[in-house]
Amino acid sequence: MAKRASVRKGVVALTIAAVLAGCAVGPNYKRPETRVAPQFAGAEASTYETTQDTQVQFWRQFDDDTLDQLVSDALTANHDLRIALGNLVEARGSRRESLYDLAPTVTAAGGYTKQLVPATQFGFPFSSSYYQAGFDATWELDFFGQVRRGIEAKTAQVQGAQASLRDAQVSVIAEVARTCFELRGQQTQLEVAQRNVVNQTDTLKLTQARLDAGRSTELDTSRAQSQLSTTLSTIAPLQASIARSIHRLSVLTGREPNALTDLLAPAKDLPELPKIVAISDPATLLRRRPDIRVAERQLAASTALVGVAIADYFPKVTFSGNFSYAALQPSNLGTSPSRSYVIGPGISWAGFNLGRVQAQVAQAHARNDVALARYEKTVLGALEETENALVTHARARDSLTHLAAAAEASATAARLARTRYEGGYVDFLEVLDAERTQLEAEHRLAQSRTETATSLIAVYKALGGGWEQAPLPRYTRAQDRQ
Repeated sequence: MAKRASVRKGVVALTIAAVLAGCAVGPNYKRPETRVAPQFAGAEASTYETTQDTQVQFWRQFDDDTLDQLVSDALTANHDLRIALGNLVEARGSRRESLYDLAPTVTAAGGYTKQLVPATQFGFPFSSSYYQAGFDATWELDFFGQVRRGIEAKTAQVQGAQASLRDAQVSVIAEVARTCFELRGQQTQLEVAQRNVVNQTDTLKLTQARLDAGRSTELDTSRAQSQLSTTLSTIAPLQASIARSIHRLSVLTGREPNALTDLLAPAKDLPELPKIVAISDPATLLRRRPDIRVAERQLAASTALVGVAIADYFPKVTFSGNFSYAALQPSNLGTSPSRSYVIGPGISWAGFNLGRVQAQVAQAHARNDVALARYEKTVLGALEETENALVTHARARDSLTHLAAAAEASATAARLARTRYEGGYVDFLEVLDAERTQLEAEHRLAQSRTETATSLIAVYKALGGGWEQAPLPRYTRAQDRQ
């Protein structure tokens, strides 16, 4: 009967503990509400269409096998992504570890000692052996939710690390696409310069022939040579830019800088851009952008940590116990005479140190205020980035249309000026001016095409797309060997 009464008392005690454990001090987290416009102001341009069906893998719409392969390689081998994945795995491990704080901590121990007593003590030598085996257990009851608030913070940190990985994926995809398009633009500019070198070389030969025939002056020849040399001087910087872009793409895909030279050195045109770009609305942006999710989860974690700090105002109740067997012979271990146990509660309280606790709570509240401000700043920054990207791309398209017309007109003017010069109708300065205008127009057109393409990538990056179907990168040596 006494044993049954003891069991009943234990059940009652555990029930009371469970009821009390339902209380968790500190503020309960609620995601901040952000009011946004129904659509972006820049979405009013004819370039865009607001829809929920936006491009998930936006780079595939360009039908560029090389770009597709570069993005795929980067998503599996980029070192920034491997670092982000490692941080996520670490955060998950930290959360799993914190879950054990809810359960008793049990440690097992065993020992054997043998003592030899010399004859000088009792007149004759003798030895004794001592065997011991058992376990210790401690359990801190989470009356005021300090442990659960800590787990809540760890959970938010895991979700934040996952969002950080997604944010890194968005950034890497965008950087690969942008660098690839910059490379194509640089190659186009190099072709423009080389084509103009050919034209200006022909012009130099023409002036030299006219000089030999006595129909021109040495001044015309010098001017033609000067213009040719100036154009030739632009080739080396363009070649250096091309090399840097190739190096960058190689490193982005987890390779040595020159690994992709053979693949990317051959010139390739920029892809055709979609006439209408599908974009989301601001509310969808807030849900989709990983960096906003990171800031929001950091706010959730800091809110939970306020509760962790507040819980130090209250006492901590711990149950400790020891159960063991001790005997002089191993065969006696496990028998009733060799058994011993100790069990009892313990209470600790920072009652004489509440000033320190109050200071720690104030710090936790301040960190929470900082996290809220950082979240609001991230939201506003995302909206600003998106609006800027939308207007930049729309205006880049307008500029491209005008520059294409200007390049075509300047090419016609240069051809006519050269023909008129050959016929002796105009001065050579008119030819030089027409060729300079042509070179500048074609160069600006190539730049504009590049800027239009890269500004579209900026739109997709600002919208936060690309991570939804992205594979996880490798992050362990074992995975690298597979």
